[in-house]
Amino acid sequence: MFLVDDILLSPVYGVVWVGRQIHDAAQEELAGESEAVTAALSELYMQLETGQITEAEFDAQEKVLLDRLDRLQAEEAPAPEPEAKPAKPRPKGKRPRKKPAVKPAMIA
Repeated sequence: MFLVDDILLSPVYGVVWVGRQIHDAAQEELAGESEAVTAALSELYMQLETGQITEAEFDAQEKVLLDRLDRLQAEEAPAPEPEAKPAKPRPKGKRPRKKPAVKPAMIA
């Protein structure tokens, strides 16, 4: 019976495996992109220090790179889990009365 199940579900397992591979590749690409932006920022600072670019050019390029890095880090961060809803407060006032249990000895 298990052999038949494995044979019937093998296409599903294949699709799940492909999906995981795509997800892993996308995560690696995002990580690589953020490293590339960080490297570009380092190079930009070096160009400023050596006098290859002016302060205005540096500010403009730095703003673009920092915005891009912020977007990448926001995408990488996991979504916050929804907070648990607080319990509803019990209404104040009279509590509903419980009916007394009727014992067989009382019925006669």
